[in-house]
Amino acid sequence: MATAQLLDGKRTAQIIREELAKKIEEHYERTMLRPGLAVVLVGDDPASKIYVRNKHRASTQVGMDSRQIILPAHSTTSQVLETIEMLNQDPSIHGILLQLPVPRHIDAQVILRHLDPRKDVDGLTPTNMGRLMAGQSGLRPCTPLGIIELLDRYHVPLEGQRVVVIGRSQLVGRPLALMFVERNATVTIVHSKTPNAWDITREADIVVAAVGHAHLVQPNWIKPGATVIDVGINRTESGIVGDVDFDSVAAMASRITPVPGGIGPMTIAMLLSNTWQAFQETVGS
Repeated sequence: MATAQLLDGKRTAQIIREELAKKIEEHYERTMLRPGLAVVLVGDDPASKIYVRNKHRASTQVGMDSRQIILPAHSTTSQVLETIEMLNQDPSIHGILLQLPVPRHIDAQVILRHLDPRKDVDGLTPTNMGRLMAGQSGLRPCTPLGIIELLDRYHVPLEGQRVVVIGRSQLVGRPLALMFVERNATVTIVHSKTPNAWDITREADIVVAAVGHAHLVQPNWIKPGATVIDVGINRTESGIVGDVDFDSVAAMASRITPVPGGIGPMTIAMLLSNTWQAFQETVGS
């Protein structure tokens, strides 16, 4: 039987969206200006189409102008760059997101290098990643930002805590580790080449699982009373599950996020928050 407090990302994200909607409407009444978000999708990957549709719906619900740009799967890197450059120059667009992954023949890193860092609401350009590394202000990657925001909203202490991040991806693991360091946590990253990773995670006050391996984290990975954040989204015959074996780990942990309804909604909420931030920095408050 689960005993851990549920960190409800779905409800928290809804509160954040309501707060943003109020700010956007108040700003529009004063200035007749709204934040503009453009999402670029290359190809017709079914999962990516769902993500793009969800982002479009969320952005319009909070009062943003939303633009979806869908390019054919056979588009070249140069053709995608033309679209990015057009959006870079468009004053009505304050946030640009390239939906990942892109088809294999397209070099996503080249595209990200050409995306205006001021409009990089996914926080993935080399400029914004460098700012994070240097401890400077900038747009942060949405999923790590959503994790920190969720912990803050539930008043989970970070300073002085031992954190273990399972996974070293550029999207989540690496930037998240740096963001925990910014908050004065002591951080360890474990990954597929770490021997006996569970011996390390068992020492953590906060464990974040972000590897895409269904039910990887079992109770013997967690010390009693730890906070467990599950970033994994794994499609199985029984439905969508996380990287954490939820029921058994919830009996050990003090706090835990569900899948679905945990970090996924927070990621979209932070995309909207980043777009609002980019808009404010462009047009002023």
